[in-house]
Amino acid sequence: MTRLLQVMAGAEHGGAEAFFERLAIALQRAGQEQRVVIRPYAARVAALRRAGIAVDTLPFGGWLDFKTKSGLKKIIAEYQPKAVLTWMNRATRLCPRGDFVHVARLGGYYDLKHYRGCDHLVANTRGIADYLVAQGWARECVHYLPNFPQTEIGKTLPRAQFLTPENVKLALALGRLHPAKGFDVLLDALAKAPGIFLWLAGDGPERGALEQRAQNLGLLDRVRFLGWRDDAPSLLASCDFLVSSSRREPLGNTVIEAWAARKPVLATDTDGPSELIAPGETGLLVPAGEVDALAQGLTRLASDADLRARLAHAGHAQYEAQFSAGRVVEAYREFLARVAA
Repeated sequence: MTRLLQVMAGAEHGGAEAFFERLAIALQRAGQEQRVVIRPYAARVAALRRAGIAVDTLPFGGWLDFKTKSGLKKIIAEYQPKAVLTWMNRATRLCPRGDFVHVARLGGYYDLKHYRGCDHLVANTRGIADYLVAQGWARECVHYLPNFPQTEIGKTLPRAQFLTPENVKLALALGRLHPAKGFDVLLDALAKAPGIFLWLAGDGPERGALEQRAQNLGLLDRVRFLGWRDDAPSLLASCDFLVSSSRREPLGNTVIEAWAARKPVLATDTDGPSELIAPGETGLLVPAGEVDALAQGLTRLASDADLRARLAHAGHAQYEAQFSAGRVVEAYREFLARVAA
């Protein structure tokens, strides 16, 4: 058995943080011996402990934080893991050297100065893996391990709960309200695609600007800002299709989540969705940042029930073949056992 310590210094909400939580719980259910170190976010601590996982908390603050590095060193000395899996920059930078295999997991095209002390790197897309090799990492030390989405079946929400008519086509967008997600472009496109409603689930620094943009475009009768939600499966069960409008998207977790829920996908041709989607087969791809192309994609998907059904069926088959929880968890366990040996 590979004794594993996972270290996550991420934010309270976010795609990588949500997958960390899913993976840790799934590994625990599969019998993985592990311990985790995270920031003291009460909901995450409670969820992990309910799953039977031993949780330590540290502040993971800025340069004046003198507690985290020594605290992490003490936990490692006490627990004596065979492998330490750190998530993203800060946790990786603060991890001390020791008698263990240090693996870092990357979900983007990060500055690799923080990863010089690692033995292996895990990329959640093949594109990121290629980037790591191009930056000088040995191919045998770079590993592709994909994400898996929330696996529970969502319960359809009553549309009336969000003042949405039953007979309209409903698009769903999920993600942090940040310029990289291109939600401003999505609103502009929606203004050119009459009749389609949009649920926008997420929060972030752009919320006020996006609400004002929706008002200026006359979209407040068709757009619902839902805030941050923890029920993505239910939101997906309630919509007609998912739209990912990102300007930059290294992976696109929402694409896989939609496939798992048997929903069709319209996405921009950013790195992650382009790697995942076979255009016209498992989803529709449009050029990133192009309002007219996104509007045409919205209209096409909303108006063609046969297309939606075909894309949803093929996408779900792709999910089952590559991105189910069972497959990904087994891949992680085999990988950890191999590198720790």
